[in-house]
Amino acid sequence: MRKPVPQKAVEWKDARRIKHARSGRPSRVPSQYQAGHFSWEKYLKETGATAAPASCFRQSATPPLNEFKAGMKLEALDPRNTTSTCIATVVGLTGARLRLRLDGSDNKNDFWRLADSSEIHPIGHCEKNGGMLQPPLGFRLNASSWPMFLLKTLNGAEMAPARIFHKEPAAPAQNSFQVGLKLEAVDRKNPSFICPATVGALRGGEVLVTFDGWRGAFDYYCRYDSRDVFPVGWCALTGDHLQPPGTKVVLPKTPGPLTDSSVDAVHPPPAVGRPPGQRGRKPGRRKTKLPGPWGPKGPGRKPRVVPHAAPSSPTCSTPEPDTSTVPLDHATIPTSALQAPTVCVYLNKFGKVGPHLDQRRVQLLPDHFGPGRASVVLQQCVQACVDAAHNQNTVFCCLKPGHGGELISAYFEQQQHTLTLPTVSSVTYVLRFLEKLCHNLHCDALFGSQPVARGGLHYEGHAHTPGNSHAHTPGNSSQRDSPRPSHQDPGLWTVEEVMQYIREVDPVLAPHADLFRKHEIDGRALLLLRSDMMMKYMGLKLGPALKLTFHIDKLKRH
Repeated sequence: MRKPVPQKAVEWKDARRIKHARSGRPSRVPSQYQAGHFSWEKYLKETGATAAPASCFRQSATPPLNEFKAGMKLEALDPRNTTSTCIATVVGLTGARLRLRLDGSDNKNDFWRLADSSEIHPIGHCEKNGGMLQPPLGFRLNASSWPMFLLKTLNGAEMAPARIFHKEPAAPAQNSFQVGLKLEAVDRKNPSFICPATVGALRGGEVLVTFDGWRGAFDYYCRYDSRDVFPVGWCALTGDHLQPPGTKVVLPKTPGPLTDSSVDAVHPPPAVGRPPGQRGRKPGRRKTKLPGPWGPKGPGRKPRVVPHAAPSSPTCSTPEPDTSTVPLDHATIPTSALQAPTVCVYLNKFGKVGPHLDQRRVQLLPDHFGPGRASVVLQQCVQACVDAAHNQNTVFCCLKPGHGGELISAYFEQQQHTLTLPTVSSVTYVLRFLEKLCHNLHCDALFGSQPVARGGLHYEGHAHTPGNSHAHTPGNSSQRDSPRPSHQDPGLWTVEEVMQYIREVDPVLAPHADLFRKHEIDGRALLLLRSDMMMKYMGLKLGPALKLTFHIDKLKRH
């Protein structure tokens, strides 16, 4: 057996030993590697260590392309209950990884997965394989409300397309790691971080991951084919940010000279602190320390440094009011920007504009508004109606003042008037709001979710007259004869189109159509409905529920 080379810990001249030796807490003086960008090449040379071969890891030779976007929905295994498949939302991105939050859970249980993980799938995968989506462990609502919560969650949401999911690489045939080999590993106590690490020991099919420069507080055993360990240089390939080693870097007995040239010195950004004693590092076991004046002292503790993100390592996260217990990402986007639905509304220039709108002005309006945030698109559509009116006061008086929405302006009585629209809660809300506005203006439904051909109307378009709010316009008989639009995927139907389909597919079901508006069930949600859900949560009798199930199954087959 090869005799190990004696090693010693680097002791810095100005290092002060602290009393908390048992806590795993390092010296307060940061290691030289924390002064700038970390270089594996220099680090391996200075430590005399060897990188673990890429064949040891269950990682793709070429890291998977991460095309996910914040706000996308997908299916994921609940990490705290891996027998359950749940709906998850992408709330952060970094390198080849995505940060996920289970819908119905809070922000204290976010977790990270690689873009080629076998634990994430596009929406519909579970049902296709005979499974059923489950509420996450610790679901914040009553369990009985899960089916309707699920429908509302998926209604109008952006689904991650199947093409951006990747097949997970095969596991190595055996454990080929050796003690002393270097690698990159996820810090499981702060999983947003990937750090330099060493194979500390082997135990059958398990590997002890020891983090360089730390006294063992964060070390862990994992299987040799774990997706949490990566070959040296992985972060450089993916654009992720590799954390520097801790302050107790272990070097050979006769190390080479350590100079400032071993790193590209840059000043770290000002510290963003996190209150001590919360989820993440235990008090006294923080991983990155601020030297000197760069960090305000807490009560005997120093806050975590949010690492400086290189330009090639964009990270985004979704902060919520209670994010103090979640490690901060390199960059953030506003909650409103992530959660706000996007919509594109098309203008029907060939419908009857009624007595209050000017036909000529309507023709000058754009063919569509958006795509964009639903609240902005709603404002553009309503403002267009105001601008196209013979008397702007007429349209203005049709609007009810709201809170939290965009501003509408109108000029009448020789002065400018403004009004705030209501907060937009969904894409369906936009279409319903515009439909009601057109009804009040006694014109055709001028706005819809689909483009309009010359001489035709939107599928959901009706001529609104004082006596009949659902009278079909002439020339629309082909749509009246068909239970659903032949040019459109049922999964893309709006709530209004679903209601129209229910009314026309079977006259017996027509009285139940309003239930679909009440529960905001659009085409995507319709295809997820089952008879037991309709009976339990929508109050339908067995007969109508079975009839609807029959028609839904027909839609799925087409």
